[in-house]
Amino acid sequence: MGRMHLTGRILSFTILFTTGLHAHGQKKTDNAGCKPPQTRALFHDYIDREQKNTLKADGRADNEFHVSSDESINYLVTQALVQRVDALQCAIEKDTATSAQKKVTYLRGIERMLRNFTSAFRSRRIAAGNLPGILEAYEAAMAKDRVSAPIDAIIQRSNYEVGSIVMSSTAFDNNPGAKTAKEIVLSKYMFLHPEKIFPTLKDNPDLPNRDSLILVASYKNPRKLYDYAAANNRLSSVIRGVDDPLVQTVYKMAKSGGSGQLYFPFLDNIMKGRQTLGEIDSVKNDPVKYYKLLVRTRIDYVNRTLAKDSVREMESLAFWVAKKGQEAFINVINGLHEEPDAKRFAVLQQLNAQELYYLVVYGETEMYTSSYVKGIYPLMMQRAGNRGDSLLMLVGLDRFKKFIRVAAGYNTLSHFLSSFPDQGHAEKLMTAFVSNLEKTTTLEDGVDVADSYASIAETIKPLAAKMLENVKANYDRNAARNDTRGAIIYNLLYKLFLSADSTQKIDLSKEFGIPPVYNISYGSLVDGDSTGKVVQQVFFYGDADGKMNYANFLPAFANANWKKTEDTKSYIAFSSVKGKPMTIYANKWKDDDKEPGALEKAQGELNDYLDEKGIHPTVVVHRGHSYWVGETIKSIQPSAKVVVLGSCGGYNVISSVLKKAPDAHIVATKQTGKMAINQVFLNLMNEKLRTGVGIDWIPFWAEFRAKAGKIDGFEDYIPPYKNLGALFIKAYNSQTGTTEEAE
Repeated sequence: MGRMHLTGRILSFTILFTTGLHAHGQKKTDNAGCKPPQTRALFHDYIDREQKNTLKADGRADNEFHVSSDESINYLVTQALVQRVDALQCAIEKDTATSAQKKVTYLRGIERMLRNFTSAFRSRRIAAGNLPGILEAYEAAMAKDRVSAPIDAIIQRSNYEVGSIVMSSTAFDNNPGAKTAKEIVLSKYMFLHPEKIFPTLKDNPDLPNRDSLILVASYKNPRKLYDYAAANNRLSSVIRGVDDPLVQTVYKMAKSGGSGQLYFPFLDNIMKGRQTLGEIDSVKNDPVKYYKLLVRTRIDYVNRTLAKDSVREMESLAFWVAKKGQEAFINVINGLHEEPDAKRFAVLQQLNAQELYYLVVYGETEMYTSSYVKGIYPLMMQRAGNRGDSLLMLVGLDRFKKFIRVAAGYNTLSHFLSSFPDQGHAEKLMTAFVSNLEKTTTLEDGVDVADSYASIAETIKPLAAKMLENVKANYDRNAARNDTRGAIIYNLLYKLFLSADSTQKIDLSKEFGIPPVYNISYGSLVDGDSTGKVVQQVFFYGDADGKMNYANFLPAFANANWKKTEDTKSYIAFSSVKGKPMTIYANKWKDDDKEPGALEKAQGELNDYLDEKGIHPTVVVHRGHSYWVGETIKSIQPSAKVVVLGSCGGYNVISSVLKKAPDAHIVATKQTGKMAINQVFLNLMNEKLRTGVGIDWIPFWAEFRAKAGKIDGFEDYIPPYKNLGALFIKAYNSQTGTTEEAE
C-alpha cells in the first residue's frame, strides 16, 4: 500500500504495532502457508470486501482510514484494518490444530465483525480508535475458543464497544462462556444507558450485576423504580431484595395500594425519617390539606437546599404542587368566573400567603387574568401583611423570577415592589432578577427576564433603565470570564431590551440571524404551495362571547371588497374580489352545552377540508377566552407566520405557539382581550394584506392605536417585536445552533 511520508513519531508507532502481527505486516497471499484452499477462498474474498468498505467509510476514496486529525492515529487504525486483519486471516489458515469448519466460523466472524464495525462507525455509535482493541480481543477469544476455554474474562476486561462488536461476530456463540459474555455486554450497555436498565431487567431479571444495575437506575430515576416495583413479576421480587434505603422506601410506596404516587413528593423526607407514610395518609384524600402539606414540604426542601443539603425528587414535588393547586383551587375559581367575587374566591380563604404564592408561580398558564388580579394576588398580599419582602422571605425566594414575570405581565409588579418598606431591598431584588442566568440549565429564567421587560418598560421606566444597566454589567462580567453561554444570553437580552425602544433602530434579524421581527411582507404570507394567496384561519368557540365574536366578525365582509366563497354547516369562507388574493376561513360557533362535540366537529371538518385541499394557513386568529387557546394552538400549522391570540392570558402561551410555528409573529394580550379592540386589529390587518402592502409592525401599531381610540385595555396588547421571550428563544437557538426551549 502506498504511504505518505511518515514522521518519526508515526514510524515509532509502526515498529511497536507491527511487531505483534502474526505476518509481520506482509499480505496473506505472500506468506508461505497462508494461501487458502478453494473451499475457503470465497470467505477470504468476503473479508477483503468488508476491508474495502471500511476504508471507504471515512468518505475518502483512498487506501487510508482517516478518522482523526492526528496522522499517527489514522496510521494505527489503518494498519489494524489492513495488516492485522490480513494477519488474522493468515493465522487461521496456518493453524493446523483447528478444523476446517472452525476456520470458516472464524473467517465469517471477521467478516461480520468488520461489517458491524463499519455500520456503527458510520452511524457514530463507535469511535474508530476501538478497532485495534476489537481485533486484539477477537484474536484472544479465538485462542481461548480453540481449546474450548470460556471467553467471558476477555469480554469483561474490554469496554462495551469492543465487547459488543466481538460478540456480534457470532463466531463464539458455542463457546462455554458465550452466555455469560453476552450478559456482560448487555450489562455494560445498561451502565452506559441507565434508562434502559429496568426495561431490560424486566425480560432478563437474572443478569449478573443486576443489583448494581438496579441501584444505578433507581438513583437516576426513582419514578421508574416505583413503576417497576409496583408490578407483580420477577423483577419486582428482585427489587424487594436490594438492600438500599432508596430502593426499599420506593418499594414500600409502590406496594402501598394504589395511592403510592401521592407519597412521591415526600420521598426525601420519608427516606430520612422526617415524614412517615401514615402522616401523608392522614391528608392525602383531602385536596386542601394535601396541597398545604405539599407547600410546607416545598418550603422545607428549599430551605434545606439553601443550606447546601441535597434533596431528592424536587421535580416530583413541583409537579404535584402544580397539579393539586390547579385541581383544588385554580380550576374552581376559573370555573366560577361569572359568579360574584365573594362566591368565586371563597375557596381561597383557606390558604395562607405562601400557599397562594405557589398558585401563582405554578399556575401561570392556567389561571385567568381575573383569577389572579381580583382573587389570588390581593388576598396573597393581604395575608403577607401587604409586604412583598415578607412574602418572598416566607418562601425562601423560591421561583421569584417566575413570580416577577407574572406580576409584570399582569401589571401588579409596581404595586408589589412599592410594598417593600426599604426600597433598597426592592432594587436588590430586581438586580438579582437579571443575575446569574448563565448558571441555569434551561432558558426558563432568561425567558422570564425577557418577557418582563416590555411590561416594565411601559409601566416602570426607571426600573427598566436599571434592568438594562444590570444586563450590560452581567454581559461584561461573563465576557471577561470567557463564559460563552453567559455572554450570549446577556448580549441577547441587552439587544432585545434596546430593541423595545423603536428609536434605537436595533435590527434583530441582522444581529441574531432570526427572521424579520419588525415587518412581514405580503409575499411571505402567500400560501405558494397550493393556493397562491394569503390564507387566514379563524377559530370561534361556543360560549356567549363566541356568539358575539362571530356576530361581530361577519359584517366586516359585507362590502364590495369581499365575497362569500364557502358556507357549510360547519364553516364559512370569504375571499377578496379586489386587491391581492386572500381567503379567510372560520368555523361556525357551536354551543357544546346543547350539542356535545359539535364545536370540535365543526373545527375538525374545517381542518380536514384544508388538509384535503393542501391549504396551509399563514395567518391564525384565536377568538375566544384563554381556556380555549390550547385548542387553537393544537391546530396551528408550521406554515403560520402571524398568530393572533386576542384572549385573556394569551401572553403566557407564546412558547407553546413557537413549538408549532417557529417563525410566527405573535400578537397577544397580557390581560383580558377586548372584542372591540380585537375587531379593530383584524380589520386593519386584513386590509393591509388585501391590498398587498404587508405589515410593518411599528407604524401598524401606531395606526392600530389611533383606530382603537380610547377603548380601555389597548395597552395590554403586545406587538410581535415586543414579545421578547419569544424573540429570546429564537435568537438564542440561532446563535448557538440548538433548539433549546424555556422548559
